[in-house]
Amino acid sequence: MLEVVAVCDAVLYSSWLLPVLVILIAIDGPFPVLPSETLLMTAAALAFGRHDVLAVVALFVVALVGSVAGDLLVFGLGRSSHRVLARAVEVEGGLSSWVRRRLLQRPAVVLVGARFMPGGRLLSTAAAGRFGLDVPRFLLGSVASSAAWSVYMLLIGLLLGPITGGSPLLSLLAGVVMAVLTAGVFALVQRVRAMRAAAAAPSGVGPALELVAPR
Repeated sequence: MLEVVAVCDAVLYSSWLLPVLVILIAIDGPFPVLPSETLLMTAAALAFGRHDVLAVVALFVVALVGSVAGDLLVFGLGRSSHRVLARAVEVEGGLSSWVRRRLLQRPAVVLVGARFMPGGRLLSTAAAGRFGLDVPRFLLGSVASSAAWSVYMLLIGLLLGPITGGSPLLSLLAGVVMAVLTAGVFALVQRVRAMRAAAAAPSGVGPALELVAPR
């Protein structure tokens, strides 16, 4: 047990933690399977548990920078590749319809709102590139959504901090549990929405595209 604690402590207090988090959060944009949120929540819980204000501020900056960098990467892929958006739309049909209807009119609202839905970050940022949203408006929306997500992650760390008491092992366990619970809740909500949409849709009539991508 002592060896496990020592390993957790070494990882969470490593000088490589912050740059690795930036990279993981950025890559999590096009490839949302990396444990970036778990690691971020774990580090935040440890920082709050030990009342390390400097670490909390550093984690916020890291989360913000990594998130915006990842958004820009997916935005660029959306402009140059049909496959990224097509794959996202196929997985997230209901959300993609909402994004298509509102993206160009209220990009910041769409990017912030979609960010907290399963697959929403990939879908909304790729759609912004694919449908020709200009870079300044996209960047503004990306910064807003990234800041909201970063605060959300830190708030989870704030709630977990008193529970973990600054223990690296407990912080890691709490981060894993919260990541699993969050993913489960989002998946359940998405499933319920999909079932309601399927029940309400007329039989044999597919959803119309409100926004046509440029050729």
